[in-house]
Amino acid sequence: MSRNNSKNSQKPQTSFRGLQILSEDLRKKRNDLNFKTKEFISDLQEIETEINVNLKMAKEKYKKRRDRWNSKVKDLKKKKLEYKNLFDQLLEEKKSNQKKSKNSDRLVSMKQVERKIENLERTIETENLDIAEENSIIDQIRELAQSKQDFLGEQENSDLFKVERKVEIVKINLNRIYEQLNKWSNKSQENHTKMLEIFQKVDELREKKKRMEEDLIENKKTADRHHEQYLQVMNQRKKVSKGKSPYKTNKKPVRRTGHFNRRNEMIEKIKKEKLAEALEKQKAGKKLNLFEARLILEKSGR
Repeated sequence: MSRNNSKNSQKPQTSFRGLQILSEDLRKKRNDLNFKTKEFISDLQEIETEINVNLKMAKEKYKKRRDRWNSKVKDLKKKKLEYKNLFDQLLEEKKSNQKKSKNSDRLVSMKQVERKIENLERTIETENLDIAEENSIIDQIRELAQSKQDFLGEQENSDLFKVERKVEIVKINLNRIYEQLNKWSNKSQENHTKMLEIFQKVDELREKKKRMEEDLIENKKTADRHHEQYLQVMNQRKKVSKGKSPYKTNKKPVRRTGHFNRRNEMIEKIKKEKLAEALEKQKAGKKLNLFEARLILEKSGR
């Protein structure tokens, strides 16, 4: 009776039914993981496309615009420097001409002439004059106005007056340059800011892609482990049901479809890239994360 109990107490995983349930469970897990691998690859391709689109926009749109405005600002700054130097030279020239000028006394007398004209005009307006007196005052006003006009004409032909006019013109142009510089610098900064925002977004996408690639490799490894376990259970099922030789888990796999091969090639490429990055970090004495350390250990164990 104890012998019968021994036979009936056979472990579920070694019975045909137990192995059948276990193999179906492993096959389902493997297939689910393989499906997840496809999703990872599809998401990675979408992220890569998004990265390329953003980089193209940053470089071909905002960087080009920023560089164009920067070039204009650079040229305008040269022009501003030229005008600033000219302005300083003209101020020195003006000071020099002011020292040489002999018109300072005449300027004072001109103000006296203007006041005298005003007083004479007021006299005509306010006092009761006869024709002779009024004509005499008008003659005086005419003489004084002519002397004023002669002085102004003489002054306009003087070196000091010419320099002062140049100073005013250069000052106007300088103000325009400063306004334009401010406007163009703002445009350059706007495009530079937008470019940096896109580069920041690209960095975030690359970080997301990096994490996803690590998850993809881990997912693939888990799927491979479940596949190996599935083959082992299928060997045991064959033994139990037919007593035939077990499957060889190390025999060459059945030829996969082109899509499956491309998927594996992509995963292997990612693993090589991550391993190269990990080795560079190790060589530089930088701290490795757990995933990078495992990749190096796997390489060393081969």
